[in-house]
Amino acid sequence: MKSPDELTGLFRDRGLKVTPQRQCIFRALYETREHPTAEAVFEEVRQEMPTISLRTVYQTLNDLTAMGELHQITLGSGSARFDPTIAPHHHLVCESCGQVSDLHLDFPEVRVPDDAGFIASSTEIVFRGRCGACERGAPASAADQSQQQHNHKEHAAHG
Repeated sequence: MKSPDELTGLFRDRGLKVTPQRQCIFRALYETREHPTAEAVFEEVRQEMPTISLRTVYQTLNDLTAMGELHQITLGSGSARFDPTIAPHHHLVCESCGQVSDLHLDFPEVRVPDDAGFIASSTEIVFRGRCGACERGAPASAADQSQQQHNHKEHAAHG
C-alpha cells in the first residue's frame, strides 16, 4: 500500500477532501498486516479520533477501492474486508477463527475459455481450512479474537 503521504497526494490530485480523519484512516491501513473490515478500521481509528464517523470510514475505503489502492474482498459470510496489498496474491482463510492471510505463490495462469462468453475482471484463489494456531489450539491474536467475536455476533443476529 502507498504511504499516507502518497495517498494524501492522490486524494488531492482527484479533488477529494483530505481531512485529519482520512489521514488517520490512511495511517491505520498502511500500518496493518490484517484484512480489516470497515468496522475494524473504524474501531482502530476511533482510538485516536473518537469523533470519527463510520460513514467517513466507509467513504474513504470506497474511494481508495475505486482508485485501485485497496481491494475489497468478500469471502462468503460476514462483512467485506479490505486488503491493502494490491499486488497479485491469493488468500488463506481459517474457518475456525476467521483469520485471512496473504499467500504469494506463482500459479499457472487460470483463464476462462474464449467460447465461455465471459470476460473475467479478476481471478483469486482462496484456500479454506484451519490456521496453525487453531490446529494447535493456541489462542488467536487480539485482532483475530475481535473479528471472531464480531462474526459470532453477526451470525447470531442473522441466524
